[in-house]
Amino acid sequence: MAIKRLKYCVNNEWLESASGKYSPVMNPSTGERIAEAPVCSKAEAEAAVKAARAAFPEWASTPVAVRTQLIFKFRELVYKNFNELSTLVATEMGKNFEESKGDVFKVIEACELALGAPLELQGFSLMEATRSHDINLYRVPVGVFLGVAPYNFPAMIPFGWFIPVCVTSGNCMVLKAASMVPQSAMRLLEIMIEAGLPKGVVNLITCGRDELAGLIAHPEVNGVSFVGSEAVGKIVYGQAAAAGKRVQALVEAKNHSLILEDAPLEWTARRVVNSAFGCAGQRCMALPVVTVQETVADEFVKIMKKLAQELVIGAAWDPATQLGPLVSQAQKDSVERWIAKGIEEGAELVLDGRGCKPKGFENGYFVGPTILDKVKPGMTVGDVEIFGPVLCVKRCKDFFEGLAIMNANPFANGSSIFTTSGYYAREFVSRTDGGMVGVNVGIPVPLGFFPFSGNKRSFYGDLHCLGRDGLRFYTRVKTVTTKWISPEESHEARVSTWEGTINKEL
Repeated sequence: MAIKRLKYCVNNEWLESASGKYSPVMNPSTGERIAEAPVCSKAEAEAAVKAARAAFPEWASTPVAVRTQLIFKFRELVYKNFNELSTLVATEMGKNFEESKGDVFKVIEACELALGAPLELQGFSLMEATRSHDINLYRVPVGVFLGVAPYNFPAMIPFGWFIPVCVTSGNCMVLKAASMVPQSAMRLLEIMIEAGLPKGVVNLITCGRDELAGLIAHPEVNGVSFVGSEAVGKIVYGQAAAAGKRVQALVEAKNHSLILEDAPLEWTARRVVNSAFGCAGQRCMALPVVTVQETVADEFVKIMKKLAQELVIGAAWDPATQLGPLVSQAQKDSVERWIAKGIEEGAELVLDGRGCKPKGFENGYFVGPTILDKVKPGMTVGDVEIFGPVLCVKRCKDFFEGLAIMNANPFANGSSIFTTSGYYAREFVSRTDGGMVGVNVGIPVPLGFFPFSGNKRSFYGDLHCLGRDGLRFYTRVKTVTTKWISPEESHEARVSTWEGTINKEL
């Protein structure tokens, strides 16, 4: 396969980078290089911001009903190109074909949220707030936003979480696509341009950390939407907030699920296996830890091991594949180091995914499903995000100890409980620190008209992405007080002014 040299986009024009620097884009199923992404220079990143800033006044004054028509046309074109986009996600990122289709479908779901902007962006008013004064509140666009996307959802995050709500609200965006998986975002931008995107409203670059830092500090960037690691997200949040910008930084997770003894074990295990090993564990709503009541832990682990061993491992684009590769050799190496670390810390290795080499794809970045049992407090493997197909099992005596184990973790993106007890389900919802909570649901990701609402060290900011939070994040409030002058008052004012002028002249 010929290696494609990719371009960046400013003002709807795809341009060759003058930097001379490129990052490899790999096919993780085969280990082959398929493309090269430009490392845009600071001048090229600056040009993207300038284009967005120049486009903002006209786009902000465009009626919201016209802005939503762009998103509606884009949505229809995403449907038309659905299989192509899904194959592209699978090829460059490595998640299996069904998961890749889900990635693309989340773009459509976010567009449907954005189409509700004419209703959700309405303000409110009060007539006769005080005598002869009316007060109106409007939600208006903010300006230029920087979107920093990760590799694990190359379609959903930039063109689902960021762009539809941002541009429908009247803003412009500079998207920094993930250099490892840029082609999905690039193809989606081509489709949006086909839908009628005005020049400068969305611009796309790939670049390094120095260029990204310049964008975060740029005086003409008004806000930042970031998804990625906590280490980077915390820096982005601190730098952008210190510069007076609004920020939403969605970062790491170590989601836990509590399995009580009254839960149907095989039914629950099937959902846990899907939650833990789907997308090869490379999603912030993966389920990498289960806290299981001791009375059923041995049986539950045995069932999970059996189900995990039945997963079909292979090339991401093959419809039969259930578990695809990790995104890169570096990520594979990292996950395998974590497995070794877990064993070193004293966890019991129930299922080892190291050395996984599907036939015909021996050079791919595969790690098979891995289960570490008897993970105790203080073991880093049970507390830090691994971002791979590794499931840690912690054991607890009862509901209260299990909940305490879960809440002790500094991350609180999502949490779930499996039980048939209404009492414990209700108590769990009330007491868990998780921002997205499941009751007998392994991956409690809400639909796009609710916010993606992580807590604690899983989120830095005030307003989350999607839902009403997203629409509020991408708008600012303008409150207008108006005094209406009666004809009598107007006449008296004119007479008073005329008399004052005459008296002054005399």
